[in-house]
Amino acid sequence: MPTFCAPDGTRLAYRETGRGAPLVCVPGGPADSAYLGDLGGLSAHRKLIVLDLRGTGRSELPEDASSYRCDRLVDDVEALRAHLGLPEIDLLGHSAGANIATQYAARHPARVGRLALIAPGSRAVGIAVTGEERRALARSREGEPWFPAAYAALEAITRGTGGDWDALAPFFYGRWDEETARHHTAGQPANDEAVARFGAEGAFTPEATRAALTALAAPVLLLAGEFDLNSPPAPTAEFAGLFPHATCVVQPGAAHYPWLDDADRFVAATAAFLG
Repeated sequence: MPTFCAPDGTRLAYRETGRGAPLVCVPGGPADSAYLGDLGGLSAHRKLIVLDLRGTGRSELPEDASSYRCDRLVDDVEALRAHLGLPEIDLLGHSAGANIATQYAARHPARVGRLALIAPGSRAVGIAVTGEERRALARSREGEPWFPAAYAALEAITRGTGGDWDALAPFFYGRWDEETARHHTAGQPANDEAVARFGAEGAFTPEATRAALTALAAPVLLLAGEFDLNSPPAPTAEFAGLFPHATCVVQPGAAHYPWLDDADRFVAATAAFLG
């Protein structure tokens, strides 16, 4: 697995899969990037350069734990671009990784060819998802056999009275079966400190980021799953409105991992955008 040095000396790993022009992929979590797989077969259209964020997967633990902060992780993406010798990169961010990718685009607009934000987290631009938005979307799935336990957990969590986070897992998939249950288990973050410090004070400067994005010349794709409680379609459409050249796509029947829910549909939309 190839590696490179971040600006602070932390050695970071990435994996390459597929063929075609490079596409740098930033995972969410922060979690082991293995959960992205080959993004449902997108590797048939692009060479995926999948970064293991510091302290996850095969990347080293940093000496300075404050470097887990989202805005600090932008420097790792820029170091990867320089290591690859690319004057600009096409960049894909999933979930929390979209916050890193968005801040990268705001800070290095001339380095971005195309930007794809998949089921994007939106803290970097200050767009919040309310508990009522999540509950309303969740109720659209009340016919599912797992719904009662999952919805009870959602109610408890949104009220701040506890709740079983694992019980929510079915809401994050368009279908809930043995395959998606295994994916959920394997994709859980293993570095609690990286998760805790990702959004620490100073990690996000929404007003400055939003202002910078108004000048971004790169085309942007924001893809939301129809049922995604984490990144619902309405806030994702609001997010898209911040870019001068953005397209927002809602994938029917999908949730937070659209390449698992319908790989063909996901790959068709994403590959068409990437060209």
